[in-house]
Parts: sequence; C-alpha cells; structure tokens
Amino acid sequence: MIYGIGTDICDVRRIRASLGRHGDRFASKILSDAEFATWKARSERWPERGLRYLATRFSAKEAFSKAIGLGMTHPMTWRRCEVATLPGGKPTLVLHGELKDWFEARHLSAHISVTDETDYAASFCMVEILDK
Repeated sequence: MIYGIGTDICDVRRIRASLGRHGDRFASKILSDAEFATWKARSERWPERGLRYLATRFSAKEAFSKAIGLGMTHPMTWRRCEVATLPGGKPTLVLHGELKDWFEARHLSAHISVTDETDYAASFCMVEILDK
C-alpha cells in the first residue's frame, strides 16, 4: 500500500548560486559523507557534472521528505538521507540514524527516481508500506 508520494524540481542555477555564496559548506550541509566525496571527485573532474549531482541529491531528498510527510523536520535531515546508486545505475535511498529507525518502525520502503537537464533537476519518490 502507498504511504506517500513526493516530487521536486530544483533549479540548477539556484544551486550554483548557493554554492558560489557558501562553497563546500553548502554541499556538506546537504550531502552525506559518501555523497560529499563523490561530489568532490566529480566537481574536480567535471564541474558541471558535480553541480548536477548536488542538484539531483537536493531534489531527491526534498521529494523523499514530502513522501514521508515530514518535510525537513525531525527525524528527517539532509545528511540522514543518502542517495546511493546501485551497480546497474538505479538510485536508491540509504537512511541513517534516527531517520532509519523511524522509517523501519513503520515498515516502509522507498523508491526514488532522479533526472537532470541543463537548468533543472527533478525527482519522484514513492514510499510504500511493506507487509508485516
């Protein structure tokens, strides 16, 4: 059964401006340690690809926060929600700490899709209740 759905569209130019104002501090607020390492590596090699990576993670976390109905309130935080990539390229969510505990206590499962173009990153998230 569906618990919730969420979608988000993010203007990549807005992320670029925030990054310009706040530098790595902005990225470290949004990204988990693993995501931050990936972002740094991509940004050093292909700055635009790094920027889009950050924008898709921002968008995916916003979509997830909407799907679970919490927004950015406890236990949901930017860094407790990680967007990882499975070997075939499929994005997946990895939750940490109190958010993971909250999510598992409700027997939930999440599915996430992300996409980006030059100026926009978009995400869709569906959260379902698993059979107990």
